[in-house]
Amino acid sequence: MSQLHLILAQLNTLVGDIPGNTAKVLAAARTAMSQGQVDAVLFPELTLTGYPPEDLLLRPSLVLRIERALQELQTAQLPLALVIGYPRVKHGRLYNVAGVISGGKLVAEYAKQCLPNYQVFDEKRYFAEGDKPCVFDLKGIPTALSVCEDIWHPEPMAQAKAAGARLMLNLNASPYHQGKQHEREAVIGQRAQEGQMPVIYTNLVGGQDELVFDGGSVVVDKGGQTRFRASAFSEGQFAVTLGWDQQQISVPDQSLEPILDNTAAVYQALVVGMRDYVNKNRFKGVVLGLSGGIDSALTLAIAVDALGAERVEAVMMPFRYTSDLSKNDAADEAARLGVRYSSIGIEPMYEAFMGALSEEFAGTRRDTTEENLQARCRGVLLMAISNKKGYLVLTTGNKSEMAVGYSTLYGDMAGGFDALKDVPKTLVFALSRYRNTLGEVIPESVITRPPSAELAPDQKDEDSLPPYDILDRILELYVEQDYSAEAIINEGFDREQVERVVRLVDVNEYKRRQAPIGVRISQRGFGRDRRYPITSGWKMGD
Repeated sequence: MSQLHLILAQLNTLVGDIPGNTAKVLAAARTAMSQGQVDAVLFPELTLTGYPPEDLLLRPSLVLRIERALQELQTAQLPLALVIGYPRVKHGRLYNVAGVISGGKLVAEYAKQCLPNYQVFDEKRYFAEGDKPCVFDLKGIPTALSVCEDIWHPEPMAQAKAAGARLMLNLNASPYHQGKQHEREAVIGQRAQEGQMPVIYTNLVGGQDELVFDGGSVVVDKGGQTRFRASAFSEGQFAVTLGWDQQQISVPDQSLEPILDNTAAVYQALVVGMRDYVNKNRFKGVVLGLSGGIDSALTLAIAVDALGAERVEAVMMPFRYTSDLSKNDAADEAARLGVRYSSIGIEPMYEAFMGALSEEFAGTRRDTTEENLQARCRGVLLMAISNKKGYLVLTTGNKSEMAVGYSTLYGDMAGGFDALKDVPKTLVFALSRYRNTLGEVIPESVITRPPSAELAPDQKDEDSLPPYDILDRILELYVEQDYSAEAIINEGFDREQVERVVRLVDVNEYKRRQAPIGVRISQRGFGRDRRYPITSGWKMGD
């Protein structure tokens, strides 16, 4: 029986850097060659541009840049096949292509047929649909190409089987959300059984703005069993071997990395998303307000794990309502993580603002205006540090708060990146406990005491909001599953609470439009996923 030696290259590319991504492809191929016999290296979808390139695909120079990259790969004359993704214009139309370069020539090309246009995807804005299978010879094996979404639909596999394929190569830029690896492998297994052929699935890894790609490349045999799984959230090259004779392809059991449990996977996604956003945008480091609360505590831990303590600065900005416990907990966590820590009181700034506004506010009663002013003083301090030091300001709002507007524009929302933007409060607690299993860096008192913004005496979050376990379930149904208010009430929730939460979600769309981006970990994050009008007459009961 002959053997087919493949390398699955989980690359972390930089969107738009076509020369840099091309160099990375060549480096990966040469590294693979140095490690033993290799017949082909498989790369992710749209490797040369990175994913998603968005409106860079509309730039007039795109065609020329891609042609240069393809020519460079062919000129290298590597003694193996490169199976790689890129955009390409044919007959005046742009396609999402998987190509094979072998012997210094582009020997096969396949145009993606199933273009996703849901959730974070809008490929129909850019690409035309392919309509034909592509089967080429890979060391004597009739091998089909497909791209990402194609594997989620039966037609491309059926076409490949009808065209005589015995093996399917699937190139992917599949973003992470909770539970995604299980979903993928179930679908890939179903396609493999339908086509009665193994599927080699290679996925992108790394962060791109709010998206995180988690790798997890797999090899699935024709019976639908996963025989190889690469590590999640890790860039690398993974060797797999298939047996082949004229009768069948055998896929022996090989390295099978375990699928991370949900909390561990989410935490890794947050770390990778922050690391790549900061590094790819060339920030020197990050700074955040450390309040002594759980959201900023978890954000600080993520930042240190992503960047190292030497690139992270934490600032406590106490006011008259800030408890000694909060001050002590913030200092304790900063010390445990080894970050630069300072304390800058906001009382003088606040009083200066109130003095300047005294005539304007004459005859009015104290309300949330004064609370918001505290948050805005803190935002001004953090942005000044950012400007002076070239640090990115991290905000610390979670999904529950962002949903109902429990945040202050130009205050705690002032910044460039929010790791917790798609993380509900209940998951914040779970992630904090998970992080402490790796090394106890978040003080127990931060996790156990009732959450408070500390903008007023004895303030607690649940003074203004339902308990977080109830709030998060209502938000999941309304935001992520599109339940109506009546449908949520029919699930057993209190009518008054549901109607209030739904109203808060609807009226705070204007805030979310002005919020920093953050890592997407759900199937319906605020931003690319959920696009609702700010001005709307839609009624909550509909």
